[in-house]
Amino acid sequence: MIAPTTIPFAFQGVARSLKIEPSMRIVITGVGLTAPNGDDLPSFRQSLLRGVSGVEPYSIRYFGDTLAGVCHFNPAQYQKRKDIRNGTRAGSIAIYCANQAIADSDVEWPGRDRSRVGVYLGITEHGNVETEAEIHNIRQFDYNLRYWSHFHNPRTVANSPAGQVTVNLGITGPHYTIGAACAAGNLGIIQGLQQLQLGEVDLALAGGVSESIHTFGIFAGFQSQGALATHGEPTRASRPFDRARNGIVVAEGGAVFVLERYSDAVARGARILGEIVGYATNSDATDFVLPNPQRQGECIAAALQRAGLEPPQIDLVSTHATGTPVGDIQECQALCQAFGSEQPIKDLDFNNTKSFIGHAMGAAGALELAGNLPSFQDGLVHPTINLEDPDPECVLPGRLVAGKPERRERVEVILNNSFGMLGINSVLIVKKCDAV
Repeated sequence: MIAPTTIPFAFQGVARSLKIEPSMRIVITGVGLTAPNGDDLPSFRQSLLRGVSGVEPYSIRYFGDTLAGVCHFNPAQYQKRKDIRNGTRAGSIAIYCANQAIADSDVEWPGRDRSRVGVYLGITEHGNVETEAEIHNIRQFDYNLRYWSHFHNPRTVANSPAGQVTVNLGITGPHYTIGAACAAGNLGIIQGLQQLQLGEVDLALAGGVSESIHTFGIFAGFQSQGALATHGEPTRASRPFDRARNGIVVAEGGAVFVLERYSDAVARGARILGEIVGYATNSDATDFVLPNPQRQGECIAAALQRAGLEPPQIDLVSTHATGTPVGDIQECQALCQAFGSEQPIKDLDFNNTKSFIGHAMGAAGALELAGNLPSFQDGLVHPTINLEDPDPECVLPGRLVAGKPERRERVEVILNNSFGMLGINSVLIVKKCDAV
């Protein structure tokens, strides 16, 4: 029998203990991903440790030449060509990541009761790519709608990426997507965790996906906002916290995690990659685009409280910073608010994954968490790259790891930030977990 764990918990200044039963503890036992600089966790992690960027020159109709984080996975590895053609890029990303995650978890899939498996995927937007492409295609027929694709509706419904996973894998349990802008990757994981705790499913495939680089509208939109990064050297374009940063590099990608109850994972002898011990989400309620650092700071503090942790107990913060002039400063303000800026925490490290791959929108938080999970085993914090002239206004309550990896005596707790348009904020806290 597995005993409950006891963690300290602070509420309104009163310290007490919160007992978490094994059936309520949720752990990560598998990761599947595709990123612009790696198509599985080992290759992605090596790119992050070696400073390998995945940003490259890119061209898209109507908009023209730009830069993007482009994935190079093979969708035919898990899909028939007909299904690739009839489905969506986001669906192919989700299917690839889900299959990789199941394989990585070593769960016995053939005998699994698939009515007890749920699929929960965060997305930024979905359907723009397909609609733009279909309008472009019927142009050659003088916009005669007789030539409109009969796959339009299943391609563009909001649940499409998660639904395509269930069709591919024969999953008959619940599936849905969580539209949460650039906070969506974290929220997909949070949804999976909650459904496991409620007993709705016994295994969750959860994370986030994005096909954003295949819609010209997103590039045009960011350019009109003055928020699209430019640089003569593509790999140096994404530069969060640098004084010369000038915007976002749009990226595609995905990361899907296998989530299980701690008790189930231990019973089958699973390798546990980490335990989700805290999370929070809230809303700015102030602006369509501009973030609110006070609300972001409150979201971080709420996640810490749920985890029963104090700021000095966090070892690594994976920052959301996108490389926009204002947004990076405001996240730093939020972190200083949550962690206390009077005296920087000596052993608190910060890093940024977008400097390598750009901003993968709905997949960002999930990919950033995945890239940092191996720190629990190897003790390394991957760096932030392209930080050549740190912005003095980007003050953090700890050390921003830059240029090269930093080895720590221990990495036991990671805090993962993700914030999105319309003021949606999400924070995850994951702890190293050794099954006993």
